[in-house]
Amino acid sequence: MQKIVILDFGSQTTQLIGRRVRELDTFCEILPYNKFPNDDPSVIGVILSGSPYSVHDPEAFKVDLSQFIGRVPVLGICYGAQFISHTLGGKVEKTDTREYGRAKLQYFDTENPLFKGFETNSQVWMSHGDTITAIPDEFHMIASTADVKYAAYASTKRPIWAVQFHPEVYHTVQGAELLRNFVVDICGSRQEWSAASFVETTVEALKQQLGNDKVILGLSGGVDSSVCATLLNKAIGKNLTCIFVDHGMLRKNEFNKVMKAYEGLGLNVIGIDASQKFFSDLKGVTDPEQKRKIIGRDFVEVFNSEAMKIKNAKWLAQGTIYPDRIESLNITGKTIKSHHNVGGLPKEMKLKLCEPLQWLFKDEVRRVGRQLGMPERLIKRHPFPGPGLAVRILGDITPEKVAILQNVDEIYIENLHNYICDDGVSLYDKVWQAGAILLSTIRSVGVMGDERTYEHPVALRAVTSMDAMTVDWAHLPYDFLANVSNEIINKVKGVNRVCYDISSKPPSTIEWE
Repeated sequence: MQKIVILDFGSQTTQLIGRRVRELDTFCEILPYNKFPNDDPSVIGVILSGSPYSVHDPEAFKVDLSQFIGRVPVLGICYGAQFISHTLGGKVEKTDTREYGRAKLQYFDTENPLFKGFETNSQVWMSHGDTITAIPDEFHMIASTADVKYAAYASTKRPIWAVQFHPEVYHTVQGAELLRNFVVDICGSRQEWSAASFVETTVEALKQQLGNDKVILGLSGGVDSSVCATLLNKAIGKNLTCIFVDHGMLRKNEFNKVMKAYEGLGLNVIGIDASQKFFSDLKGVTDPEQKRKIIGRDFVEVFNSEAMKIKNAKWLAQGTIYPDRIESLNITGKTIKSHHNVGGLPKEMKLKLCEPLQWLFKDEVRRVGRQLGMPERLIKRHPFPGPGLAVRILGDITPEKVAILQNVDEIYIENLHNYICDDGVSLYDKVWQAGAILLSTIRSVGVMGDERTYEHPVALRAVTSMDAMTVDWAHLPYDFLANVSNEIINKVKGVNRVCYDISSKPPSTIEWE
């Protein structure tokens, strides 16, 4: 299959470039800047990402351009554009101030294929500390802004293009068109990467890979593991055994609801209620990181114990997706983010690893789920933390506190589902992630009837995202918040105050712990 290679120089938006390319029904692979696959004939184009470095920094990442320049079309973005110019004889100079934010293309070459369909004064997004002040001899300027002469340039001899702005971000209004022009028109993508083609080829590959072997899969109730299970079930049927562990901190009635949904999908699922063990081991623990470690340790113990009962199992399947694999190792090889399903298998299990979703982004996982005929409510589920409500309760964890938060959360989430906006879409579907937090270390004074109360406040959290790279708090309607607040306080004993979290990420995280 054809593919675009994206060489990562450490930019925060490299994954976003990948998602934009995938949206063009074109397969792409994000690789470290120094790992270009020289012997891969399926590569039809190369994109060089941005970077936190200046090309003048001693530690700046460098790549041998001769590996691909002249062989396939190349597009340099921001640092990538500066690196091409600097390496091939142009000039990149430091500026007194960073050029950051919106800019307008005052000029662009209407005849250049990279800008096909562009409109006058098209908005782009700049984010750089250096600027290109001269380009190599074989190149010519193809776009400029009021402050940046070489906003884009191209070669007159070889298929090389470079842009100083970021076409992958939402703020570059015609960025998707620019990437389409490069990937489809210039590189010649046949646009054969789709959910349907993925299901067809992956099911066949799984049949070949697994044969008649037995496979174990740990289900979480989330989108990734559910799609993974459904895909494997289509390929190997009864040879798949799924294990769903209830640690006691799921949403209200979540265990039974999810088990019923899985039965409807025809999955072979073993449900384990291990809540007593988790609550016992968490008793008195208040440190957030310690909570996570205990839950992670207990989950592995419970899962392994059940998995050992499945005779002749040879594979462990996981719902690892592409961002998990990219985030787990940065381009210097140092771990920057740990994932529960990235990092190998327990030695005592002696199983081989199967990860059928390892090339997919989250939105692609949902498209594959729809292709497999999964129920929409399961596909659209918001992300939910592995430790569950334990990281949404400040302080120690008790069954009583979990019950309070489950009742609050149920009211909140159901109201999000039931509130239909003017465009016919529910608030739940407009929000990237939502949840309630119990401030159990705090009590506040309230009045109910003629009596004084001294109970806990709860905070509601809802965030939106245009591209999953930047996250903002959701501007929920006042009437919605008022109704939810009233319903929570009237129906949930132990809560007498409702707050709404209006902090974005960064600086705040989505979860409170």
